[in-house]
Amino acid sequence: LQPTGVAFAEVAGQAGGAVANQCSPRPFSMDEAPDTAVQDFLVILEEHRKNCEREGKYIEADIAKKRLEELKQHQEQRREESMRSRQIVQRLGVEEAHMVDFQQFNAAWDDKMKEYEERATELLEAMRQRHMLDYNDYRKRSESEPQRKPKFSKELLDLRKIEVTLAKQCEYAEAQKVKVHADEMEAQELEKLHALGQQHLGNLEAKFLHKQDQELSALRQRIQGGAEEQRKARQLDLERLLQRYHNVKAELESQQVAERLRFKKGISGLESSYVHSRLNSSRSSGRAARS
Repeated sequence: LQPTGVAFAEVAGQAGGAVANQCSPRPFSMDEAPDTAVQDFLVILEEHRKNCEREGKYIEADIAKKRLEELKQHQEQRREESMRSRQIVQRLGVEEAHMVDFQQFNAAWDDKMKEYEERATELLEAMRQRHMLDYNDYRKRSESEPQRKPKFSKELLDLRKIEVTLAKQCEYAEAQKVKVHADEMEAQELEKLHALGQQHLGNLEAKFLHKQDQELSALRQRIQGGAEEQRKARQLDLERLLQRYHNVKAELESQQVAERLRFKKGISGLESSYVHSRLNSSRSSGRAARS
């Protein structure tokens, strides 16, 4: 049987003791009581209020009514605070997960770009080494090539013929004059031919080096293009990562807003339903015991 005609303080004390027994051996506290225990307390108070009302003890009924309202409000605040704390934990979980993803993203891309730079450096150094070997081989071939027979001018060749003819005619004085003149002309032409030969070799060497520079420049451009593609791919992946984060965050926020709305609409109905259910159960048990 439910208590009737008992002072509200005694009923509250008995209910509080029952709640405390369900919670822990420490002193009873509504803030620490489980939801079912608090609901049981509300059932006892509601039964007490109805009993006081039936017996005409309106002061005690009013006290019980006010206490019920306070407890319901307190219970609602506690549930709301619990919900808010849980939602904060959920949001922090999303933020922490995003930070982990972001750190892993940066670490992976940093390693990838570092590996690319190292490989690019290796390729450039390998090409420089090959160019050096090719250049040394080119110089050796150039220096080992036999000197071509100089091609003198027609005027010089004519002077040499005249020199020989005068010598055969025993006109040695004239032959000597022609020889001196021809020697001077030959020296000049040899010097000129040597300069032209050096210029030609220089042009060939410059062309060879220019070809190597073009090859090296083309490699640098390919490397730069690959690095730019990597930067674009990294930016695209980052945008996707951030978009996923914003989507998850927006979805969670939407769910939490809906949960708060459901909480505000449903908390009173749930408590009332629970109290009425427990009261009906208590009355059914009381009638069964009396019978």
